Amino acid sequence: MTADRHADFSHAQRAMLALLEALQRRRYRFVTPTPATHQRVVVRPEKSRAADIRDALGWSRPFASDALDPEIMQILQSGDLLEQVGDDLFSAKVRVSSLDETLFVHSAYPTTQDDAVFFGPDSYRFARLIKAELALLDRSRIEVALDIGTGAGVGAIVLKQLLPGSRVYGNDVNAKALEFAAVNAGAARIELELAASDPEVSLGLPIDLAVANPPYIIDPRSRAYRDGGQLHGAQVSIDMVADTLPQLAPGGSMILYTGSAIVDGEDPLEARLRALAGPHRRPLRYRELDPDVFGEELEKDVYRDVERIALIAAVVGPQGA
Repeated sequence: MTADRHADFSHAQRAMLALLEALQRRRYRFVTPTPATHQRVVVRPEKSRAADIRDALGWSRPFASDALDPEIMQILQSGDLLEQVGDDLFSAKVRVSSLDETLFVHSAYPTTQDDAVFFGPDSYRFARLIKAELALLDRSRIEVALDIGTGAGVGAIVLKQLLPGSRVYGNDVNAKALEFAAVNAGAARIELELAASDPEVSLGLPIDLAVANPPYIIDPRSRAYRDGGQLHGAQVSIDMVADTLPQLAPGGSMILYTGSAIVDGEDPLEARLRALAGPHRRPLRYRELDPDVFGEELEKDVYRDVERIALIAAVVGPQGA
């Protein structure tokens, strides 16, 4: 995605790009919490309406037409990014979060749509993991990098910022995600190669570095951005690794940020990933980043035998290392 391709943006994408640029000039910052935290905050009666731009575009609160400055309001209106929810009361169809100095546009709260594009605490931890692992690699050897299931483009954008001379790809099954990712890359003034594809589709050339932040929770509605599939939500992670390993260059690596449901003190995901890496003669570094997240999920019947959900960093190294 290059600057001269902004002409190919849809009307809504051009408006979103203008929105991010306007927010950058205003030094807008918003750190997005978990949906559970978000829900607890937005129900506070003293904040039933947005008082400022962070309320409107971060917390997704409804706002009156005079609550935002005229330029921001005009951008939202011109891009059909507003929904009227009452007399002179609106809500934004998109949300904007910050990761360090980079802004990301993504789906508004609540992310209930089947094609919702999520950004939250996992996005921040994923970015930190990529930065930490890249510090251990010889960046000069990374010519091709891929963010699998790129979503809003977090992994791909972080990769390109750290590897400016590399070709960085991002793919996703969700067309809406690719629209957001293209806008976010444009606002960050970087070039990505984005493509609609199933995660298992081959890139067609050896991959020096692959990163992935797949869903790892069971979603009753099977929404792609949230549902990790069978094995208590681990199946998508396993499938991504299984498909990516044959595509890695001999000196290539894969960084996986995901979650694993712990049953009777055992982590079945680690065993599955080691079984996949072994035949390819690739070492696996596997560690827990957080021992207990999304505890509310354990109240569901599908998690009756699970004692906790752990956040995992799994790094597959070069062949024969």
